[in-house]
Amino acid sequence: MGAPVQPLVSVVTPVYNGEKYLTECIESVLSQTYQHWEYIIVNNCSTDRSLEIAQSYAEKDARIRIHNNRTFVSAIENHNIAFQLISPESLYCKMVHADDWLFPECIAHMVAVAEANPSVSIVGAYGLRGDRVVWDGLPYPSTVVSGREVCRRTLLGDFYVFGSPTSHLIRSDLVQSRKEFYNTHELHGPYADQEACYKALQDTDFGFVHQVLTYSREHDDSRTASFIRTGLNTDLPSQLNIMTKYGPIYLSDTEYQRRLGRAMKRYYRFLSQNIFLWRSRQFWSYHKRALDYIGYPFSIIELVAALPLGVLPLEVISTVLNTKEIFKNFLYKYLKIIKR
Repeated sequence: MGAPVQPLVSVVTPVYNGEKYLTECIESVLSQTYQHWEYIIVNNCSTDRSLEIAQSYAEKDARIRIHNNRTFVSAIENHNIAFQLISPESLYCKMVHADDWLFPECIAHMVAVAEANPSVSIVGAYGLRGDRVVWDGLPYPSTVVSGREVCRRTLLGDFYVFGSPTSHLIRSDLVQSRKEFYNTHELHGPYADQEACYKALQDTDFGFVHQVLTYSREHDDSRTASFIRTGLNTDLPSQLNIMTKYGPIYLSDTEYQRRLGRAMKRYYRFLSQNIFLWRSRQFWSYHKRALDYIGYPFSIIELVAALPLGVLPLEVISTVLNTKEIFKNFLYKYLKIIKR
């Protein structure tokens, strides 16, 4: 009798102008000890050599397929396109970003956990981010954890083991059952993969490999860096959105109200600090849209109550103490801008 047939794993890489690191990414897939895979690279109208690099590998290995988007789409939409292209025969899906790579035994170890535990929908592992080991917190050897428990403890801030898209192995039927596996709304951008975990793990388990299996690169052109450069701080509304959406599902009423209160205070403290940083109308418009979407409309009262008078520059404090009318006019001017 021959060896049992390995389940097909669909590896997907969405790429836009990733020529600098794409070769290393593809080579890491080719170097996997697990060999029953297909590899789908989705080129999002790149203007560099990304397509040329991908095609050169596809010509040498029939397991590699290239898809070219006809029009440019957002990064999250490109991820969803990649998911939609996996084969019907696929049992597992493995994302690897074009600027990341996988250690040689990554797929083999993750598939082993999923195959041994049919209740597991998502498998994670330790990762290397730059020069730091991350995604830790689960005690060894917790290979399988209740999805509801890992989500609850993540919302409580005990740990963060979901990692990034590159760190996940996902059952393909979970991906194939949704038209959009990642939510494309602007508020979900930084945490679309995290939200997908919260959604999937309501009725399934989370698998984990206690080994470093993925590498996430930190550089100025990464999606994370691009979110930071906007100056909007998209993290806070995205985190608040996840809390309001999934807190009631995974937390007790007391836990939820406590965590929601902290999240709201942190958010308004951030917004109040930005009154004194001459933020543009775009900044305030984004955060007002975010709060409306979450279901907690922007409150001028909450904003003023959170003003950080204790940490203002000395010259501002002096103005407030000596000429309250000047401060009132200053505040009124910016509140008018914010209200628009």
